[in-house]
Amino acid sequence: MIEKLKKYKERYLALAGMLSAPNATDDMTVWQKNVREHAELEEIVREYDAYMDELAEQSTCREMLNDHPDPEMKQFVQEELDAIELQLEKRMARLKELLLPKDENDEKNVILEIRAGTGGDEASLFGADLLRMYMRYAERHNYKVEILSENMTELGGVKEIVLSLSGRHGVYARLKFESGVHRVQRVPETESQGRIHTSAATVAVLPEVDDVQIELKENDLRIDTYRSSGAGGQHVNKTSSAIRITHLPTGIVVACQNERSQLQNKEQAMRMLKSKLYEQFASQQHAEMAEHKKSLVGSGDRSERIRTYNFPQSRVTDHRIGLTLYKLEAFLDGDMDELIDALVVAERTAKLSGETELA
Repeated sequence: MIEKLKKYKERYLALAGMLSAPNATDDMTVWQKNVREHAELEEIVREYDAYMDELAEQSTCREMLNDHPDPEMKQFVQEELDAIELQLEKRMARLKELLLPKDENDEKNVILEIRAGTGGDEASLFGADLLRMYMRYAERHNYKVEILSENMTELGGVKEIVLSLSGRHGVYARLKFESGVHRVQRVPETESQGRIHTSAATVAVLPEVDDVQIELKENDLRIDTYRSSGAGGQHVNKTSSAIRITHLPTGIVVACQNERSQLQNKEQAMRMLKSKLYEQFASQQHAEMAEHKKSLVGSGDRSERIRTYNFPQSRVTDHRIGLTLYKLEAFLDGDMDELIDALVVAERTAKLSGETELA
């Protein structure tokens, strides 16, 4: 591991030299790539340097412990040595964490879908609760939210809605654990006998991909136009501005009707399609990794129950890590970070336990 860290430092210093060269910005593509790599290595190198300094201090203390005749001084040095060795342990753990392979999608924005599951109107109303929860979470983190497609009920519930969430700091890294079945237990407003009903909604979180990552061939697409439906005043049903795109090789279908123009709806639908295709491609390429991750946070398959929202007990339980929080109202108001942080730590811990090459 130390040899690996030495190579990272050598690369970091080489990049620093390249970035400070007079012709560094001649090729902006290369310059930007070098800037990103230099920034990614910075914390690793900083922790490595601190580790090596502490290792030298440890060696000095051990020499003093062996050579010094004064018992009081030896006790002082032993205490200092114990503190250094504890710090070295922490530093090594941090270095192992920094060397873990990163999810290439963590820094991406996301396409988030919510669909009502079993439970009829109550499932749709729960879908609306989830929608508000994610909107409030986005607001707390200054994410930009766009509604790409929506199908609402007359009661204000969600049959199906697709959102784009974008921000400066890894939106996917925070929301990727939300994929799966969300279950609610509560007494519906229409329930006259006070019985608790169980309903469900599914959430899918996809990394939003760049144009360069997915190439679409025109021959593979069937694009249909139709009239928008739902609220919208005189504009609705007057023009065929809604777009449905079918990717013929895979059968994936996306639709968008929220924008005023056909062109805007087509652009939004293409974004959704690319993200769905990327997810399918990535899952095929990383099947083994997905299986390992499934043991920790679920595969994201929509048949899996990942979380229960119990209204009578005001609790939220995440079944993947066995964590229960008794703050349902705050959670549904977007105060989700405590649970998301726990999922991030659990994923990191699982990766560390499986990363034999760092042992």
